[in-house]
Amino acid sequence: MASLGNYTADRGHSTILRREKCDAYLLIHLETVLGEGFRTFLYFLGLAYCFIGLSAITARFFRSMESVVKHSRTVETIDPLTNTKIVKNEKVWNYTIADITLLAFGTSFPQISLATIDAIRNVGNLYAGGLGPGTLVGSAAFDLFPIHAVCVVVPKAGELKKISDIGVWLVELFWSFWAYIWLYIILEVWTPNVVTLWESLLTVLQFGLLLIHAYAQDKRWPYLSLPIERDERPVEWVPVEVVKYSPLNKVHDRHSEASQVGEEENSGIVDIFSIHSGEGTGHFYQNLADGDITESSTSNSGNIIPEESDIVSIWKHQFVDALTLESAESRKLNNIYLRVARIFWQSLLLPWKFLFAFVPPYQIAHGWIAFICSLMFISGIAYIVTKLTDLISCVTGINPYVIAFTALASGTSWPDLVASKIAAERQLTADSAIANITCSNSVNIYIGIGVPWLIDTLYNYIAYREPLRIDNAEGLSFSLLVFFSTSVACIGVLVFRRLTIGAELGGPRVWAWVTCIFFMLLWLIFVVLSSLRVSGII
Repeated sequence: MASLGNYTADRGHSTILRREKCDAYLLIHLETVLGEGFRTFLYFLGLAYCFIGLSAITARFFRSMESVVKHSRTVETIDPLTNTKIVKNEKVWNYTIADITLLAFGTSFPQISLATIDAIRNVGNLYAGGLGPGTLVGSAAFDLFPIHAVCVVVPKAGELKKISDIGVWLVELFWSFWAYIWLYIILEVWTPNVVTLWESLLTVLQFGLLLIHAYAQDKRWPYLSLPIERDERPVEWVPVEVVKYSPLNKVHDRHSEASQVGEEENSGIVDIFSIHSGEGTGHFYQNLADGDITESSTSNSGNIIPEESDIVSIWKHQFVDALTLESAESRKLNNIYLRVARIFWQSLLLPWKFLFAFVPPYQIAHGWIAFICSLMFISGIAYIVTKLTDLISCVTGINPYVIAFTALASGTSWPDLVASKIAAERQLTADSAIANITCSNSVNIYIGIGVPWLIDTLYNYIAYREPLRIDNAEGLSFSLLVFFSTSVACIGVLVFRRLTIGAELGGPRVWAWVTCIFFMLLWLIFVVLSSLRVSGII
């Protein structure tokens, strides 16, 4: 593939549009023969299709993450009074740490991958790449405003979902705000327009401080936590869902078996394991616990031991579902146009669904294998997104920072939106939905910007004894100021909702939609002002 770096304009001269001949291409050299307008349309179409893929893999990622968080271990203790043995199950993962690491880090992985790829491509250059920082700052605005806007209206009419642990949320909010203050200090106060090795290293280490402080607040450690009591929190990170199953003595053929599991996978419902009962010749089905396949067979299941063929059967269902264009539910629709539309949409998703069917079932190894494989797919899509964004900037002449603030930030933040929406729908409180937003913003800076800058500054220090220079640092700093100002307004509205209607999410539909529109307006203000600034217009 041709190099994408030769079209970059002279540093310090930024405009929204730059008209230059673009000789770069994505797949074949014949792309350069096409008209610029048609090329731009194709690249934007490919970018949108990649964002659809990110949305599809996020649903599988979230299910695997749920399986990881639900993992518990058996703990035996001796009662000192009765000298009897007490056996109880304890969760392996702390909810707060799971929100910050698994949820926030996982959903921010597209931005982190994109920024890291951008940094690796710029290794050896004295100037840092612009796509990574621009995307991460723009992603922070998308996380805070549009995702909050969606989560506010997700609960049913009149349903209230509030943060149960205000103390932890305040700690996460503090580190989220401090992340952007810290970034501004680096760019404008200590070493203007330059990032040193120590500054990048300190940026990464602060993620560890966030984890320690949040855990201390969750456990209410003295001197390190705020004296704020939490409301009653549900025992399960995700509530148990009521699933309607067919009777155990009902025989299903292979097609209906695959369809049933596939539909449940798509609707966010726990899978059914295929168990050979040994009576008769047909296949009988029994609902098992949503956990590791080995544990499910040994706990509360008598002597039932699933065979290896059962695991293969579950995995096979994923491929059958991926190749199924019309589900049993859509066949019941009387509107032919709606059925055709759903078939068209399933056809559009089919390549992604088939590709993601290679991700192992989340019931294996407590979901860890599916979790890691999902992140690998997300990273691969992020790489393609990076290439397409470079090409769009090359063909159209649009400033890369403008693309990063808008299309790229919105698309790579789509997993954040999907995960927060799922959390707002399924969980009994607003903790994880809102924590994913604030923690993702922290992860974007401490890891998403810190790690790529650490890679480049370390190389420059070893090779040239020079720091890393930031292109258009003034525009980036201005965006940080705009983001900080608008985010204060966003948090103020959440606090006002808590004091008036008693919850951050949900409530009366009218007020929920008013809040949603206000958050979207704040996002538009950020995007417009930031784009005009980095383009040198204001």
